[in-house]
Amino acid sequence: MLPSTYRVTPYDPAHRDEHGRYDGPLEPVSDHGEREAAHLRAIEAFAVDAGVEWLHVREPMVPSFVHFGAAPLVEGFGLDGLIPGGVRGFHDGAVVSLATGLELVRVMLREQGAWCRLEVEGVFAVHVGWDQYVYVSTGAPGERGLALTRELGLFPEAVDASPYVMERDEGEIQRPGDDLFWAALDRSVSSGCAGLLEETYADGAVRWHSLLDADLGAVRAGLAPRARLAVWPALSPDVGAVVAALPDDGLIEGVWQDTDGRIHSAVVDEESFAELTARLSGAVAACLLSMYAEERVPLFTAVMPDEDGVVRARWGTDPTPDDRTWAFLTTLRRGQVVTGTVTRIAPFGVTFVDVEGFEAFINIPELSWRRFEHPSDVVSVGERIRAEVLDADLVRGRLALSLKGLQDDPMRELTGLAGRTVRGRVTKLIPFGVFVRVEDRPDGFEGLVHNDELLDRRAEDPQAGIAVGDEMRVKVLAVDPPRRRITLSERRADEPES
Repeated sequence: MLPSTYRVTPYDPAHRDEHGRYDGPLEPVSDHGEREAAHLRAIEAFAVDAGVEWLHVREPMVPSFVHFGAAPLVEGFGLDGLIPGGVRGFHDGAVVSLATGLELVRVMLREQGAWCRLEVEGVFAVHVGWDQYVYVSTGAPGERGLALTRELGLFPEAVDASPYVMERDEGEIQRPGDDLFWAALDRSVSSGCAGLLEETYADGAVRWHSLLDADLGAVRAGLAPRARLAVWPALSPDVGAVVAALPDDGLIEGVWQDTDGRIHSAVVDEESFAELTARLSGAVAACLLSMYAEERVPLFTAVMPDEDGVVRARWGTDPTPDDRTWAFLTTLRRGQVVTGTVTRIAPFGVTFVDVEGFEAFINIPELSWRRFEHPSDVVSVGERIRAEVLDADLVRGRLALSLKGLQDDPMRELTGLAGRTVRGRVTKLIPFGVFVRVEDRPDGFEGLVHNDELLDRRAEDPQAGIAVGDEMRVKVLAVDPPRRRITLSERRADEPES
């Protein structure tokens, strides 16, 4: 917040009613003459006082509502010849000279279509409001600006702050269009979920990009700085069905691709549905998007960061469920402990856990250090558990947990058995050896006695006479917890213990 803000108007404070509203003779529109010029000279004087030569365009806007056949407000919304590239160069963060900034103020005073905040962070700001109200905020004393403003017949009134200051909720979810976003987008396109990218580079100014068979790197490189992005499913080739889905009334955005591959869009109401239908009749693919926030939900969204990777755009996107998933996963780190409720055990054995509304999973090997027949031997649906985060995958939107990660590995306690002879039960016979349980418990660890380590029996069948359930004396040769292996020998059971 800058220390000094002035509301600069052509309206004499003496001509105000009891509610503070101007009721004098001046019309609240630009005169395209002396009063307009006076505004520009006053703003320039304040800027010179603050040492400002360049201004930043912030949160630019142009009209978005379309009536087919109606003349635009002004060709190019007053930007042609001012901003390189016209509307497409009118993006958040664009730097313009003071002279160009003053011409942008003229466009806003004339209500020609374009609007933005003009600012130098922490130094200076100009906001043009309704009815020729201009707010100048400055960190400099501004004596020359105040004096000249009065000389020009304008009225500078000190106010606490501009009502057009951009305010954002500090807790607002905002996903950056960084490498992880583009990796997620690539995966979504490859899986057939996504096919269309909406690029909003100014409020009301949108470009659409088909992602099918597109080079995502080239798409990314061509986006406007600080653009807001929304990812949608691909356009439907069944244009007839799209047209049939038009509602009886309301605001709708039609998006369609013509025969040369270009994508167009228009925001219309029921008065222009017939014209939109005519446009769609020649399209190869199309879709309809509601303009009502509760009905307009893309797959996921982002805002493009600056070249250094920092998101400096103050505007944001409305978070989708996928964005909320991303935001939740960004709070988690490997090794972190979370609490959740077991919601289901899939037929293939994976256990699903609700963690703060997000469904995480535990793969079978991560349930327990010990052997079990089924996950239900370890956990039950509805049970509250604590688990360790193995991986929060921001690209796939997955959270992998481990239950055994919070437990000591009991196999490590068996390392002291190495070199000792123990008795155990045979649990399994396999072609190359015999498994023997070396702990006296149903889920006890088992070790392998290789055929070469069995007592001498018939050479053609080293396992002759051995059956599951038999007791066997074995020497523990090695316990290897990382590889989950215990190596045993029956043949060396009578050797001295080491």
